[in-house]
Amino acid sequence: MSEERLMSKKKPAYPVTEQLNSYLREYNRNIRIPIFYEDLLRFSGSVVVYDENDEDTLWVRVFYNEFDREEIDLSLKRVYSILISDGSDSIIQYLNVDSIDYCTFGNSKPFRIKVRNILNDNYTYFYVKKTDASRIYGLELEHMLSPYNLNFLVYKDTLIEEHIAGIPGDVFIKEFLPQCTEMEKSQIAKEFVKFNERCMIRLLGDMRSYNYVIVATHDFDHVVYKIRAIDFDQQSFEGKFKVYRPQFFKENNVMVKLVRDKLQRSSVDQYKIEERSIVAKRLISYNERMEELLACARHDVISLPENVERLKVEILNFVQDVEFKKAANMGEILEAALDFVKRNYQDYNISKRLFNLGD
Repeated sequence: MSEERLMSKKKPAYPVTEQLNSYLREYNRNIRIPIFYEDLLRFSGSVVVYDENDEDTLWVRVFYNEFDREEIDLSLKRVYSILISDGSDSIIQYLNVDSIDYCTFGNSKPFRIKVRNILNDNYTYFYVKKTDASRIYGLELEHMLSPYNLNFLVYKDTLIEEHIAGIPGDVFIKEFLPQCTEMEKSQIAKEFVKFNERCMIRLLGDMRSYNYVIVATHDFDHVVYKIRAIDFDQQSFEGKFKVYRPQFFKENNVMVKLVRDKLQRSSVDQYKIEERSIVAKRLISYNERMEELLACARHDVISLPENVERLKVEILNFVQDVEFKKAANMGEILEAALDFVKRNYQDYNISKRLFNLGD
């Protein structure tokens, strides 16, 4: 299926409701910051950023006049302190803003900020984006339902996101995957199955290979590979169910082939069950916070009416659960999907305990 038919042409940005703002304040996500996304748009010039192979990265390095640059640098250092440290000015003297890059590709059009510690030359990145409610839901769901914690801040129309380190999926597939051992390829295939299942469960769309990263961790006798989403723009927006399943994007064909070549059907089913169980456990662990987030989503508009109608029918046909038919908006579809996973996990464990008692 072609990318044009699978994905909508353009996803609008949705405003943050007062209810969602209250949720963010409660969990220390909504914090006053000294600079806004619009401030960074005042750049006076830019140059294209090329990679080590002299290919266009789709980022441009922006420049500001002297007065603006001084003010912006100080504000960005303060944002770094709020995001990474205790928010005090004590570390600002040790920081330098090495670069500010701007990307016009995609929906979020982010600024990428590189901050370096001048004492030891260690550096890190963070991103400044325009606030979008669906992106915030995506970040919060990733924080609660994936194995990874996410650090981000929201203030009025500006979103600050911590950088997620890893090798971009498209780069990994092209340059690193061919060098992996057969055992490593089997492990990557397993992780793709689990990643595919996790995205589908929590309705995170558009996980083409450049929207996730591969994280390689060296254990004492081997390398462990994990897959992490890095783009949350397409949380619960599209009406096509396939958009929420990374296996259906042509950019992931190599990973899908890897699964077919390396895993038996029974293993694929086992890994899907494992991931559903892990997500269900996280849902139970974050029960109160998740209920508050879903309450916000139920009263929010984060998609188009036609997308809502199409998605609930497609999921209903997939899982045969009448709860999806009752859903009136994307928040209710999301709630039904997560409840379906939790309910099946709890029913299975109750049945297992009763069976054991019967023995």
